[in-house]
Amino acid sequence: MRELMTGNEAVARGAWEGGLIFASAYPGTPSTEITENLAQYKEELYCEWAPNEKVALEAAIGASLAGVRSMAAMKHVGVNVAADPLFTFAYTGVTGGCILVSADDPGMHSSQNEQDNRNYAEAARVLMLEPADSQVSKDYMKLGFTLSEQFDTPVLLRMTTRVCHSKGLVTLEDRREKERVPYKKNIRKFVATPANAKVRRVELADRLIAMEEYANTCEINRPEYNGSKIGVITSGVAYQYARETFGETASYLKLGMTFPFPRDLTREFASKVDKLYVVEEMDPYIERHLQQLGIEAIGKAVIPSFGELNTDIVRKSVFGTENEHETIEKEAVDRPPTLCAGCPHRGFFYALSKKKNVVITGDIGCYTLGSAPPLSAIDSCFCMGGSISTGHGAAVALRFTGAKEKAIAVIGDSTFFHTGINSLLDVIYNKGCSVSVILDNRITGMTGHQQNPGTGFTLMGEPTAEVDIPKLCNAIGLKEENIYLVNPLDIAASDAALDAALAKDEPTVIITRYPCILKKFSEQDKEEFDLSPKKCVIVQEKCKKCKKCVSVGCPAIHNDEKITIDEPSCTGCTVCKQVCPFDAIEEVR
Repeated sequence: MRELMTGNEAVARGAWEGGLIFASAYPGTPSTEITENLAQYKEELYCEWAPNEKVALEAAIGASLAGVRSMAAMKHVGVNVAADPLFTFAYTGVTGGCILVSADDPGMHSSQNEQDNRNYAEAARVLMLEPADSQVSKDYMKLGFTLSEQFDTPVLLRMTTRVCHSKGLVTLEDRREKERVPYKKNIRKFVATPANAKVRRVELADRLIAMEEYANTCEINRPEYNGSKIGVITSGVAYQYARETFGETASYLKLGMTFPFPRDLTREFASKVDKLYVVEEMDPYIERHLQQLGIEAIGKAVIPSFGELNTDIVRKSVFGTENEHETIEKEAVDRPPTLCAGCPHRGFFYALSKKKNVVITGDIGCYTLGSAPPLSAIDSCFCMGGSISTGHGAAVALRFTGAKEKAIAVIGDSTFFHTGINSLLDVIYNKGCSVSVILDNRITGMTGHQQNPGTGFTLMGEPTAEVDIPKLCNAIGLKEENIYLVNPLDIAASDAALDAALAKDEPTVIITRYPCILKKFSEQDKEEFDLSPKKCVIVQEKCKKCKKCVSVGCPAIHNDEKITIDEPSCTGCTVCKQVCPFDAIEEVR
């Protein structure tokens, strides 16, 4: 039986077929759907959302230690967070097979940087597989568990956005259960003290030799010969682009296992062609290995070293020609991303945008769009969970130098649980003076409404303990009188909370609490908030076209010959009504 699947769906299917028992992940595009799809197999395996990627990998390591097959999934920047346990895990090795899925994002479709995590596999010295399509994604998950156990190593499965989200036919097979390995105490293997780690480091070198021997002979590293004139070495989705560009005029070395690098196989292939190309996305990873082997090849001299590749780009880079297909020139409407109509963050950001002499540090989430005009209420954004730490550093520097500005940090609820709690601990412990704002929209918004420790439900839909954010802040040392809880759609309340917090020279926290307007409301949401259907309309006779309502940046407000509110888009959040100085906007229930 075959089914059309995305690469992410195929990874989940392969994990299930391969006897997976434990999976943990933190949601992040382009990896999110992997773990979401695992939930359909919850009768035979366990899956969860972790507070962050480090926790996810550590939990997967624990499951492996207990003798079952496990995995952790995350986007590329998540591996930065998980790197601490990963590098030591390479030393200790596994009991049950363990796979770390890294979903890289060439072209930064939804990311703050464009790192190439093939470098992580080499730096950490873990076996790496690179699927090129959905079928191979499923196959490599199953193979990865086998190789993990065979070579006593964690395996990095390196996906990319195009493989994650493109669809292809996948052959479905039955699940093959893997019997749990009985637990045996093994201090020398799993306790990474210096004395034990030094021994494991030597053993790791031996494992790398064995893995490279496998890489030189395995079926997933295969040459495809079409003559000796041109040769192409490639991996992952770049193989598809190379095939479409060179066709049958070139021979190919398709690499599915790219670390350890198959040096003998590469030498053999290179010796059989007159001219050699390397087609790979982002960093010259393969090309560097060829240079170390003294093999001449054309790679990043013509192929772009950043951004996502496609067939047209490769063809133009190599041959200087355009693809022969009909194109229709059509001017697209410029639609920059913006906070949704009815977004609970809009009212608070409007109040925040009016504050003078403030430095506003932001974080990773849909609320990062608060930086866009007309609100322009975020000044910086670096990494997940970094806003509170950044705000603390800015606040101390400003106070120390006698500057008039004060610092405000903005972070989402899921991001706060991710690594923001540690940052707030830093502020409180070191007697900081920044204002930390936690935007609690009752769900993980940006990545598609995944549950988190503050929602009251697990990934598998089970009711669970819900973190009380005000009590948590109080428990880690924040004074109760310095915690402000507001409805972010209430501009006056938001403004008052900001003024009160900014007036203090000690740590303060503002918690905005209102559900994302796109969320499927829980019974708790319906009981706590007024979510009854309503709309806002402009009374044209009263409207003076002052455009105050336009300044809130709501996409439901149209500024044409006359200012109007698009009825299907409007959710009745009333932010526009609150800012109108002429009472020209009415709420209709």
